Amino acid sequence: MADAFREKVLAGKTAFVAGASSGINLGIAQHFARAGARIALISRSHEKITAAAKTITDEGFDAIGMAADVRDFDSVEQSMKRAQESLGNFDIVISGAAGNFVAPALGMSSKGFKTVVDIDLIGTFNVLRASFQYLNRPGASLISITAPQAVNPSVFQSHVCAAKAGINMLTKCLAMEWGPAGVRVNAISPGPISDTEGMARLAPTAEMEQSIKSRIALRDYGDKTDIADTALFLSTDNAKYITGTIVDCDGGSKLGDAGADALGEFA
Repeated sequence: MADAFREKVLAGKTAFVAGASSGINLGIAQHFARAGARIALISRSHEKITAAAKTITDEGFDAIGMAADVRDFDSVEQSMKRAQESLGNFDIVISGAAGNFVAPALGMSSKGFKTVVDIDLIGTFNVLRASFQYLNRPGASLISITAPQAVNPSVFQSHVCAAKAGINMLTKCLAMEWGPAGVRVNAISPGPISDTEGMARLAPTAEMEQSIKSRIALRDYGDKTDIADTALFLSTDNAKYITGTIVDCDGGSKLGDAGADALGEFA
């Protein structure tokens, strides 16, 4: 994607990124800024989102950070109104706020289950729904960040599986409803990504990390740039006929247990 930055393929465009104080979503925001986009970022913590925006402005790019809770529609809408007044209508919206913890269903409270659904699923609806009035349409690209748990049932992840499955179906429904307005709606399903809070929680030891890698077809974690490059593709005219699609960027981890060496002696 080096050419994207030389050519500034997102020059003149505005991107709104939710859940962007760190991790994958901040990586997307930084990537988009380098490709020429003006960036608006939101997250619950004013301190963290201000620091995140500074990582972008320190590189000489346009960015504003605002505190907003994706679970609160009015909070999201107010941040979008401020961003639109400052940067103009949105060409790209990334909804990536997420919550996770490891717990069996019998060890999880109703409140804990609801918290993840509220952040992931309700938050995604709030971000995408609130953005519609501020979109440059036709041509806007909306992208949600989902996860393999949306289609792969997993022990100790019932809350995440339910929330992400909802995001996948919401993506497809909105693509159908908003397609006539020229708005594309897609989602990215990242596999294990290094240096993220999610993987730190799911694989906190070197042994657990190696166990996960041994079951991935490409035998390694991805990095945040892999997801950012995928989001960049979906945000350009190179993807102008793609909508309602869940893009797996996971090294083949969703294909099944790749623990066996299929090449064997032929490698």
